[in-house]
Amino acid sequence: MDDTSLRAREEALRDDVSSLSKDARKRYYQLEQKLVKDPDTYAVLNYFFAAGLHHFYLGKMLRGFINLILMLIGLATFAIGGWVLIVLVFLIELPQLFRSQKIVRKHNIKVMEDVIHELKPRD
Repeated sequence: MDDTSLRAREEALRDDVSSLSKDARKRYYQLEQKLVKDPDTYAVLNYFFAAGLHHFYLGKMLRGFINLILMLIGLATFAIGGWVLIVLVFLIELPQLFRSQKIVRKHNIKVMEDVIHELKPRD
């Protein structure tokens, strides 16, 4: 997803928030404060712990467990070639480090769109 479409989705979110009632808007901002993730935390978890912790941070449990298990297998078998598995996981996860801002921004937009959908009155 490119930057222009992310901006358009953010603008649509702003419009949706402004159309909410005062109470719904207050609830939206409470939920936003609780649910929105920080891109820097995601990047740090990815950089220092390439074992999949950054996936857990965004709620992607399956992918997090797969990375964690692969890293543990790699560590347990390090002397007999497990280091190759660790390097592969690291190489697969490395691009996410450089895209962390966009990944977390996209995640936050999706989360807040879901919140808006829940708060909007049903027609």
